[in-house]
Amino acid sequence: MSQASIKIGLVTDQTGPLSFLGIANANLARLVVDEINAGGGLLGRPIELITEDSATDDQVAAVKAAKLVQRDRVDVIFGGIYSSTRQAIKGPAVVQGKKLYIYPEQYEGEESDPLIFCTGPVPAQQVDSLIPWLMKHTDARSFYLPSADYIWPHVMNKRVRAAVAAHGGSIVGEEYFPVDQEDYRSTVDKIMSSGAQVVFNTTVPPGVAPFLQQLYEAGFTKRAGRIVCPYFEENLASLLPAEHVEGLYSCLDYYQAVSDPFSTALLRRYDERFPGSAKFTAGSASTGLYRGLKLWEAAVQEAGTLDQAAVIRALDHARIAEGPGGGAEMVPGQHHLRLTMYVGQVRSGQMKVIENLGVIDPNERVQGAQ
Repeated sequence: MSQASIKIGLVTDQTGPLSFLGIANANLARLVVDEINAGGGLLGRPIELITEDSATDDQVAAVKAAKLVQRDRVDVIFGGIYSSTRQAIKGPAVVQGKKLYIYPEQYEGEESDPLIFCTGPVPAQQVDSLIPWLMKHTDARSFYLPSADYIWPHVMNKRVRAAVAAHGGSIVGEEYFPVDQEDYRSTVDKIMSSGAQVVFNTTVPPGVAPFLQQLYEAGFTKRAGRIVCPYFEENLASLLPAEHVEGLYSCLDYYQAVSDPFSTALLRRYDERFPGSAKFTAGSASTGLYRGLKLWEAAVQEAGTLDQAAVIRALDHARIAEGPGGGAEMVPGQHHLRLTMYVGQVRSGQMKVIENLGVIDPNERVQGAQ
């Protein structure tokens, strides 16, 4: 390979409350880049991965993104977990830096900047499929929406309200809290007195653990209440007491229980490379990051150049035949992926796949797309 490396940047939360997710992203990016380089690199050149710790702090994320653009002069930036972190990265990377940015996490949708591609699920793939499935299979009709107070829960709840109403249900309560809220007792009391059959939870770490604990202690699930936490996966299941989350539902593009040969082999390579480290999961954005890296690689190969405009044209229709949870393809003009989605449920502390919902379109749109 030529000595001139291709520089790519990753901004992820390796310290702070989301470190158990960000470390998995850093691990996964290293694994994928090393495998690409072992196979001859990209355009005959090695890839140099520059990983920056955003420390679960949006101001830090913005500073690190600016460094990657201005000092390191990377060709593309990946990363961000919270939607607020995506927005923090977007300023220096996209608005000022005019750099291609690939955001790997499930999120609220509606990101339409032509320089941004999103490789995780959006509400059309989570909410619009999970709500009717849940209402059909449980006969639940009344929902309570406890939520963290930032953009992702607000937009998700808008979609939840619409989906529940469309299928004959009702919202009996909706509240918003700081992400680090610890005392939910008054809200739990309201949930218990509201008659809610489903708690659709979008509180997030670090606040989600005390919320689920207090909901459990109040006896919500003992009276046959259902909990939905759309992003819940193996990392969280391993960190929280099993009894607090027994029966909880989520809806993601991958679970470790998905057993197709490619998904199984990728998980094995990750676990062998990073034993005892943060788990490879969908909720951590690791699956979206895998897709983002491999789709970007495919786009560069098709373009035959690192010219950003050419890469974006190729990325707009890029696809990978295999990936965690299944293949994936960009929907032209949307900058979002068509994905296979699954319903998962916590059973005895383990995430089990209880339904394959099939391949679902994102139904997004990019500025200027026809």
